[in-house]
Amino acid sequence: MALQQVIEQTVSGLGFDLVEVERSAGGLLRVTIDHPWQAEQERVGEISAAESVVAPAVASAYRPVTVEDCEVVTRQLQFALEVDGADYARLEVSSPGIDRLLRDDKDLQRFTGEIVDVTLKVAIGAAAQGQVSANRKKFRGELMPAEDAGGWQVVWVDEPQRKPGQKVSKKYVPPPAQALGFTLDEVKEVRLAPIVNFKGQSAK
Repeated sequence: MALQQVIEQTVSGLGFDLVEVERSAGGLLRVTIDHPWQAEQERVGEISAAESVVAPAVASAYRPVTVEDCEVVTRQLQFALEVDGADYARLEVSSPGIDRLLRDDKDLQRFTGEIVDVTLKVAIGAAAQGQVSANRKKFRGELMPAEDAGGWQVVWVDEPQRKPGQKVSKKYVPPPAQALGFTLDEVKEVRLAPIVNFKGQSAK
């Protein structure tokens, strides 16, 4: 069985979502996990159909992954990987970081409105229409649903970099927003932009 499949089956069997599997130098196998997430309308639907005893659990807020969660997954993965004969030197299980990988439409729905880094499989080419470099593959902006059903877009404004404390003229007109539509088949990866918000931000 493929390594990815062994890890995914083990993690999901314990009630977690597999976010990412990475192999690093020195034989390190890094596995990122998270608690499953449901869209608000899905939770509401389940609550309506559930018994009153079950409803509070269904409606509970997102729970961050704990050290205890990682220990449980680590022990089970070590057993599963040993049985499968997987080749690795060290296993590391952790929660998603600030540059979390977004793997599917459910992840994109969950983090709609966040700033993301989108990397295309192929340079944008003629679709750039002279507005950006035709060789460009990487885009950073706000993740939004596209007008076409089932699609997504990243929206950004190419603002010039300013020095700290630099004043902006009242007559300054910001450049127009640009948008790149994409599907998951067209991207190499989509990640949350690793931007630290010192003012605090509520968990999605």
